[in-house]
Amino acid sequence: MILDAAARLFHLHGLDGVTLSDVGAKVGLATNSVTYYFRRKDNLVAACFERAFSIFEALVAAAAAHPDMETRVRVFLRSYFQLLADIENGARSEIVNFSNLAVVRGEVAEPVGTAYTALFRNVRALVSPEGEEAAARTQINSRAHLLLALSQWARVWLPRYETGCYVRAADRVADVLLYGLAAPASAGAGAALANTWASAPHTRPEAADAVLSREAFLRAATRLINAHGVHGVSVERISASLNATKGAFYYHNADKQEMISACFQRSFTVIREAQAAAAGATDGFTRLAQAAATLVRFQLSDAGPLLRITARTGLPASDAFAVLDAMNRLSERFASFVIDGMIDGSIRPVDPTAASQIACSTGWWALIPPDDGRAFHAIMGSISTASWATIPRDRGHFWPTV
Repeated sequence: MILDAAARLFHLHGLDGVTLSDVGAKVGLATNSVTYYFRRKDNLVAACFERAFSIFEALVAAAAAHPDMETRVRVFLRSYFQLLADIENGARSEIVNFSNLAVVRGEVAEPVGTAYTALFRNVRALVSPEGEEAAARTQINSRAHLLLALSQWARVWLPRYETGCYVRAADRVADVLLYGLAAPASAGAGAALANTWASAPHTRPEAADAVLSREAFLRAATRLINAHGVHGVSVERISASLNATKGAFYYHNADKQEMISACFQRSFTVIREAQAAAAGATDGFTRLAQAAATLVRFQLSDAGPLLRITARTGLPASDAFAVLDAMNRLSERFASFVIDGMIDGSIRPVDPTAASQIACSTGWWALIPPDDGRAFHAIMGSISTASWATIPRDRGHFWPTV
């Protein structure tokens, strides 16, 4: 009962936005009654993650029983999406979102991190094709990162569907992951996009934090919030990261809440600019690929990263809803690129929503650190012709073999 309530509150408000008193009130217990079972909030957090990892491990183990990677991926996604449907319908207990891992602190941080690493290794085995060369380790890591990122991002966009359609959505996501987007007739697509990494912009204006500006504060706040959670970052901490005073912060920002909203708007502007810059490409496949590569490039640049969607827990409910609404509109533009590609023949028939949400999960909200080049491999793999399945690699496949 306590774990159920805590997981739901953590999912809605983030780890730092919930107290033991909040959890107690949710289940009709006094705070000291909660502390009888969990001496500190850190212990409760650890227990929530332990339960979530256990549930995930069971799904992974069931999928791992199948001999081929394609079936393993499909089974895992179907069972996980069914779990989310059961949670939404009240048939299963809520589980904590893995995006909160970044803000786990104290003595429980190490065991929680160790457990997550073990889970990651099992997911990596799940997405390893039979006979894969050892040299492809980076690709396999990317697939595991992508699958875990998608599993968490799905909790944001799936509620737009009827729960009875969740498993169908899982099949559509698996189809894109396993077989990519580019149509066989997209001759030269891979070669045309081989230079997206080098050609995408490295930074935006005012990338140097030496210039104490509104942009510098927003960039510093975004990095800190992504690393420590919205409730783990104070005005003082943001100012100190720039060697600035609180007075300088308030000169450029009204308050912390307003700054969070501004950080989201900054991220949305980056996405809009990437989409607009790609809109003039010759076909839908190239538009989507160029926009996605530009976003990953930004994530890895000095001007990055983009703000994680979980930061909305630091906003009032109406503002948090507006953030999701804006992200939904942006994802619809990615979907329009997919539809363009199906019309012009550069993209094979796929579910536009599934494809656009994959682009969103890897291009913006990814659980991949800003300085980790695996993000680029992951996004390239997610929109290539033969992303993961053992299909001939000469049909527009453009992610590097490493």
